[in-house]
Amino acid sequence: MHPDEHKHVHLKLKLCVSGAAETGHCGPDALEKAKELGREIARHHAVLITGATTGFPLWTTMGTKEEGGISLGFSPAATEEQHIEAYRLPVDYLDLIVYTGFGYSGRNLLLTRASDAVIVGCGRIGTINEFTIAFEDRKPIGVLRGSWETDEVIKNMLEKAHRPNDKIVFDDDPKRLVEKLIAMIKEEKHQYQYLYEYRDVIH
Repeated sequence: MHPDEHKHVHLKLKLCVSGAAETGHCGPDALEKAKELGREIARHHAVLITGATTGFPLWTTMGTKEEGGISLGFSPAATEEQHIEAYRLPVDYLDLIVYTGFGYSGRNLLLTRASDAVIVGCGRIGTINEFTIAFEDRKPIGVLRGSWETDEVIKNMLEKAHRPNDKIVFDDDPKRLVEKLIAMIKEEKHQYQYLYEYRDVIH
């Protein structure tokens, strides 16, 4: 391939799915919605990124692998041994695991920063942490509604924060949610890629 042809190679989109590792409070539709979310990400040829954990994120990786997609995990552990033995986290359904060594809070920052957009499913305080990091970074965020309270918690937070953000979308359908986010990501990329190319022209 000629070096100039690399300019026309588009990077895969990276969608992070954030959710609870322990899902007893998530409700009866959480498993299927998480898996369908993973399937939709794979159908759009995007890469799924998770916290390499159990529960909702793991179910999403199952769906991605059912469709032959790629899943990347960011672990709080420093090594594979620590990931399995100390944190008791899975390696199943993941193509790659990045061992951050930064614990859960540090992992959450790297996880969201590495993604083009963040999708929030059924979650707890760690999920809210990932949401607020993405919010501060002005990432496109999709909030999946379901038989859980996370979406309502986020909605209440936004209403009381008095900080408008037009990059957050809510939907109860995984397919529509992924489509909305991908459209938002592509619009953002189109804008800054155009500016980058225009800069080359004028210089």
